[in-house]
Amino acid sequence: MRFSVMQGSVMSGSQGDIFWDLSPWIVYSAGFDLGCNIYVANPTDVEKEYALIARLSRDTVKISEEAIPVFGYAWFKVDPGDFVTLKGALRFNDSNADLTVSLVERETQEATDSVIARLVAPSVSSLPPGWPGAPTTTTDWMSLMMPLMMMAMLGMVMVSAFRPKEEKTKVTPLTSEEKKLLPPGRKE
Repeated sequence: MRFSVMQGSVMSGSQGDIFWDLSPWIVYSAGFDLGCNIYVANPTDVEKEYALIARLSRDTVKISEEAIPVFGYAWFKVDPGDFVTLKGALRFNDSNADLTVSLVERETQEATDSVIARLVAPSVSSLPPGWPGAPTTTTDWMSLMMPLMMMAMLGMVMVSAFRPKEEKTKVTPLTSEEKKLLPPGRKE
């Protein structure tokens, strides 16, 4: 059997690649910032200009679409064989939607690559305890501490069971012959 080296990746575009540090499923509250790092790579041998387009859609209905400015401009350049890291935040007025950020190459005016994340509205079950809106439960601390106390008692019993036993000696009173007299002390 003969294998050949793969020349391209299914997940990359021929005119540019885009990646980010967001997971495919995110709990997102509408109106808040969604911080992320977007990485744009230019795999070609010439300098390319790119634009980022953010599209929010629910099922097949487009909710919004807008350009993401990079350093205040719609288009930005990436050197050949290089990549740039774009740090920023996105903010949307909707949740329970799919966020698609597409990388558009200037010469062809077409999207060469894209990344997608589903923005899910927070529900009571998705918030950690103690956060506003999270379910409040009372904790029975005694039931949590009881197994620990039982383990500690079992440990003490096991330690005493395996400790070497000391030999007990019987103490007998001394006879008058065995008693030694103390040397004479100061005379007073």
